[in-house]
Amino acid sequence: MEIFRGLEHVVRAQEPLAPYTALRVGGTAEYFAEPTSTDELVTLINRCREQDMPFRLLGGGSNVLVRDQGVEGLVIHLSAPQFSEIRTRGEELVVGGGAKLGHVVSTAVREGLAGLEPLVGIPGTVGGALHGNAGTAGGDIGRRTIEAQVLTRTGEIHTRRKTDLRFAYRQSSLDELAILTATFSLEQEDPAELTKRLQTLWIVKKANLPRGGFNTGCVFRNPPGANAAALLEQAGLKGTIVGDAQVSDENANYVVSSATSSSSDLLRLIERMQTQTLDRLGVELEVELEIW
Repeated sequence: MEIFRGLEHVVRAQEPLAPYTALRVGGTAEYFAEPTSTDELVTLINRCREQDMPFRLLGGGSNVLVRDQGVEGLVIHLSAPQFSEIRTRGEELVVGGGAKLGHVVSTAVREGLAGLEPLVGIPGTVGGALHGNAGTAGGDIGRRTIEAQVLTRTGEIHTRRKTDLRFAYRQSSLDELAILTATFSLEQEDPAELTKRLQTLWIVKKANLPRGGFNTGCVFRNPPGANAAALLEQAGLKGTIVGDAQVSDENANYVVSSATSSSSDLLRLIERMQTQTLDRLGVELEVELEIW
């Protein structure tokens, strides 16, 4: 690992990626790094760029499917405490991009800060949520975001103000390599009332999630004016099995894996879901899942 001389304490070779994803499938990363500081993160990026080595960031892994053959180059995982800090600043919440979204939501509620509770039950990190503008019918994360500190693919750190930010359905202008911190504008509210609201929202969310097994979030984006899960169910895909992968019996926009599933199984299943929906309903669904 000559390229990573001096960084051996944060870089490993041939790291299995399955444990870092919700689906628990896929091959290894040629190199895998968990930097402990922003300086180490920037150094890793610069080393890769100098050697023309590909690199990518892995967040919570809730929206990633890793192919069986694995990933070339460096996969960076922001698991260190520096990237997961959460602190209040009046009616604002300043959060590290590596923080779990669920932890951020519960912290806001505990501190009596309202506005993020509609995001309860959405897996993954804040960085991933902002990249894809995660949301529910009750609102998306973008509407509460007033600032983000980002790291570009050239190793530069910039601050994006509210006027620079653009959010749309499942997409945002925050397409840099990493989101280091994000600031959310919230409102003061009684913590007890907020907790009740959070619990109600969680019950509703949980009722629409498949139970048991490993699962990802939504496989497909909702088409304009339609619901992907309803379309997939209408196309007769609930419970469909390919190899050791299955479409959920409860929500047809979820695929479920088991300990014996492979990425190939899931990819073939997703292809069938697309093809059958197109053939039977004339609707071409767009994959939301990131395939590495």
